[in-house]
Amino acid sequence: MEFKHLFSTIRPMKSLLLPISLLITFFGCAPKPVALLPEYPNTLMVPANLKELHGYLEEDYDELLEHFRRNCHSSRTQALYPLTCERVEDNIRDAAAFFKEFFTLYGIVPTAEKPILTGYYEPLLHGSLKQSERFQYPLYSRPKDLLSVELAALFPELKNKRVRGRLVGNTVVPYLSREEMNRHDLNASVICYVDSKIDRFFLEVQGSGRVKLDDGDDIFVGYADQNGHPYRSIGKELIDRGILEKEEVSLQSIKQYLLTHPDDANRVLYANPSTVFFSKRNRAATGAMGLVLTPERSVAIDRRYIPLGALLFVQSDSKAYRVSRFVFAQDTGGAIRGAVRADMFMGYGERAERIAGALNAPLQMWIALPKERSHKH
Repeated sequence: MEFKHLFSTIRPMKSLLLPISLLITFFGCAPKPVALLPEYPNTLMVPANLKELHGYLEEDYDELLEHFRRNCHSSRTQALYPLTCERVEDNIRDAAAFFKEFFTLYGIVPTAEKPILTGYYEPLLHGSLKQSERFQYPLYSRPKDLLSVELAALFPELKNKRVRGRLVGNTVVPYLSREEMNRHDLNASVICYVDSKIDRFFLEVQGSGRVKLDDGDDIFVGYADQNGHPYRSIGKELIDRGILEKEEVSLQSIKQYLLTHPDDANRVLYANPSTVFFSKRNRAATGAMGLVLTPERSVAIDRRYIPLGALLFVQSDSKAYRVSRFVFAQDTGGAIRGAVRADMFMGYGERAERIAGALNAPLQMWIALPKERSHKH
């Protein structure tokens, strides 16, 4: 997500103190950090101090247990928590005791990227299956000429890295940017046409949503792929041009500027060359694991540092949102970068949009690892 600067709601002195306090938390009196898992050598962790987890005792463990059962429907979760996913199907009388018996919490050490919690939601767009003067903006499926080249086969150190492009003659070239797509016919089918290029843009940022058609039907759409160009913040574009101050940037303020300055809207949108393509879904918002997202229990993470399917504990306190609870790493996002970085799914509707649009706050994050897994300290 691309909204307010991390410390925009904190006084300048506090913005300097927060990273220091995090370092003290993780390094002050704690054991030497160790790698999270062999597959994640750059993610460091330390045993958790449960006194720091303000909502740990107040957690609704019965609800959490049901969410964990559903999370175990994914093969990724089963691989990470093999024994606990097996045991969770037993008749468990005390949910809190189950989590205490089978899991150990570890604090995740922040990387160079700032520890931030943001939010996303499921937007509602209006559209039609037929193009018209009102519904003129196509929502594209994955282009037929989009190539995706996995690099790990040749370069193992580039695991999870891929290059996207298209073939021109015998040469693979970068795929069309957002601006270039506006000038070319795309080799892709159109799912539907929507009435706002601004809403279409924010649908891309969120990754999934629904379209209410002019015939009354609803279409669910979700992320299918993207054009391979790097994600660029249009909020930063407006800051760099002196249009908005850092503390003013939110989904709402960006959208308001675009709506009130239609002659400048394309230029702002083109500042982000990355474009997302969609596919039709038969249910509400799902994440990268294929599971339906749960409001305020599902988060997107950076899979370079955190495994999909992981049970996490997040803690953040801001004017926009206060949270201290367990969540599940069920999604990813191009703007989500860093070990202590999460984008929380807020759900559907006006409240979800309002909170997600304003949320950009300091974050602490812990991971629950199974006690049956052997760790080499």
